[in-house]
Amino acid sequence: MKDDTKPQAKRVPAKAISGLIADALAATGLPEADATKCAELMLEADLTGADAHGVFRLPQYANRLKLGSTNARPKIVVKKTAAATALVDGDNGMGHLVVACAAETAIELAREAGVAWVGVRNSNHAGSAGVYAALPVAHGMVGIYSAVANANHMPLHGGAEQLLGTNPLAVAVPAGTEAPVVLDIATSIVSYGTIKNYRLQNKPMPEGWMVDPKDGAPITDPNQGADGLLLPMAGYKGAGLAIILGLLGGVLNGALFGRDVIDFNANPKAVTNTGQFVVALDVARFLPLDAFKAEVDRHIRELRDSKVLPGFEGVRLPGEQRQKRRIERLRDGVTLPPELLMQLDQVAAELKVKPLAAR
Repeated sequence: MKDDTKPQAKRVPAKAISGLIADALAATGLPEADATKCAELMLEADLTGADAHGVFRLPQYANRLKLGSTNARPKIVVKKTAAATALVDGDNGMGHLVVACAAETAIELAREAGVAWVGVRNSNHAGSAGVYAALPVAHGMVGIYSAVANANHMPLHGGAEQLLGTNPLAVAVPAGTEAPVVLDIATSIVSYGTIKNYRLQNKPMPEGWMVDPKDGAPITDPNQGADGLLLPMAGYKGAGLAIILGLLGGVLNGALFGRDVIDFNANPKAVTNTGQFVVALDVARFLPLDAFKAEVDRHIRELRDSKVLPGFEGVRLPGEQRQKRRIERLRDGVTLPPELLMQLDQVAAELKVKPLAAR
């Protein structure tokens, strides 16, 4: 029998989620337009399936804004350094605003130069990597995004120290009638946001995600995750990629990397100086855009129709499920677990804004 006394997950309309985020961020001091912009980008994470990077992060963001460790009213400065490069100083503002500015700058420069690389410093956690890589796609461009994660949870391959972040990489490629190809990966086996989500719901983790640094034994209790080692994807390959992305997103921009990274989970009052970068590439500089999209569509269909191993229903293509989720969640709402609903109600009460249930 179904236990009706146990709190249940609920589908919440997208508009209600974005409304709560915007009102909560405005209540912490963000100008209304900035709060709305952040809400749009956070909601996009929820709609496309990055469940640990959307409204899930609102309690943490609101707390940092209240503490003043994130600047609610930054003066974001864009310095164009060459025809195809720029550096954005985020003045410790909300990462969503800073990276969106970097993406807009990259798109503008790529219109003129064909390609652009825009680095970011003095930023903050910006949520889902795929959201920012996808921004140039609407302009007929390939988008690339990476960041230095806001805490070190990963070791070098064979190492026993938390020296690397889960530094994500996202690449988005325009398509025609098919879904854009969007690869969004952490350089760890799973993102640390996933670990936090498991902890919130008190769900055991599968073996192979985290190990104990003392003896290498598997950790399956997410409550022990803070002290555990989140393993790199593909061993030395994931660790190596995390190093490269950390150097390009951190050191190259004058942001933090390696031992210098500040754990925004353990030190909510600390300024993080997060580094990121966005690359935009104008497809039309290589092929007519429509011809390129048609070819991408053709290849997607050939890949989708390829033979499948026994036990699998089909192959998995980057971006395909992302688009399906977005359509379904816009129509039916986003499913939020009861533990998160309780946290969001607490945030609404503390900030004196309407809770989700009243929207």
